[in-house]
Amino acid sequence: MSIKLNKLNKTILKCKKCSRLSKFIKKISTEKRKQNINDKYWGKPVTGFGNINARLLIVGLAPAAHGGTRTGRAFTGDKSGDFLFKCLHKAKITNQPYSISLNDGLKLNSTYITNILKCVPPEDKPNNDELNNCSNHFKNEISNLKKLKTIVTLGKVAFDNCVKFFKLEYNLQTLMKFKHGKSYVLPNNIILVSCYHPSPRNVNTKLISQKMIVDLFKKVKKMSTT
Repeated sequence: MSIKLNKLNKTILKCKKCSRLSKFIKKISTEKRKQNINDKYWGKPVTGFGNINARLLIVGLAPAAHGGTRTGRAFTGDKSGDFLFKCLHKAKITNQPYSISLNDGLKLNSTYITNILKCVPPEDKPNNDELNNCSNHFKNEISNLKKLKTIVTLGKVAFDNCVKFFKLEYNLQTLMKFKHGKSYVLPNNIILVSCYHPSPRNVNTKLISQKMIVDLFKKVKKMSTT
């Protein structure tokens, strides 16, 4: 990880701009759910992680209450992450098919993973002030990924907020609507790809399958290396 990105992550970890989110993190980290009652929660903002030379950026909306907020790493320790990393491993983007803790040996192949919002919001619904406060962190992450070719957003809300960020940042007028597998060209020839969220609900209702997500990431991996 670069010195600049490491410095950014330290800034993110200390951030307490959003009092509602800070209070909520403290609440869920002390009033633990039954299955995690003996776990020590991370209880802080969750930074991105991965390869500084990443050509692929995977973006969610926010850390999960008992996933990233508990383990300290995005998409780690919850069922969405379990499904996602099985798919990423099959697509040869990770060295192992699971992500359970900060010290589990996970490595990403030319990939960086982050969330637009670094803190979990109540009911997974951030307000505009919270998104605006965090947008500078997201901007700095992207600016540090000098070799970035492709961004995959997981879920419509992450997609919409990523689009909103780029429209404000570059004054874009392009109409971009969420559709699984649809791609758009952003400034600097970065490709934005929309993907269904790897949530248990989407898996159980068969909106997505492992093959469907693996195929998308295999395609995205090729796009990122050309």
